[in-house]
Amino acid sequence: MKNSINIEDADIDLVNKKNNGLSRTFEKISSYITKQAGRPVTSIASIVLVLVWAATGPLFGYSENWQLIINTSTTIITFLMVFVIQTSANKDTIAVQIKLNELIASSKFASNRLIDVEDLTAAELELLKNFYVKLSKLAEKEKNLFASHSIDEALKFHNRKSKLGD
Repeated sequence: MKNSINIEDADIDLVNKKNNGLSRTFEKISSYITKQAGRPVTSIASIVLVLVWAATGPLFGYSENWQLIINTSTTIITFLMVFVIQTSANKDTIAVQIKLNELIASSKFASNRLIDVEDLTAAELELLKNFYVKLSKLAEKEKNLFASHSIDEALKFHNRKSKLGD
């Protein structure tokens, strides 16, 4: 019998509680705004708005109220967009991590120790990076462009290949 990992009822209940109406609505709005903000027409509209504002400067004598309009508008939009875009970015990051974790978990040659690597500290990530730099140097010695190894197998494979070459 194979070991299996099941999603517990408590996990499903937790997701259902977090997926309430307000939270789900905010995610939908956030996703929509983020997609619209990234469109070229939005950039063009922003540029046109600033040009119209600048062109009206002489009409209003470059008054403090005229300046206040653009300053207040840009501040409010920037403030709100930070949270909206961050919400979408967090969701996208989690989705990418899940996809990468699935690829690692499904490959018999990949090290499962790399699943959830994003939760490591900066020092631990630096240690892993150094390992991959060493792995790259080993691959250069092999002169095989298509050689690929996991963390657990890299040195063992390299040593075995080196012995065969002797």
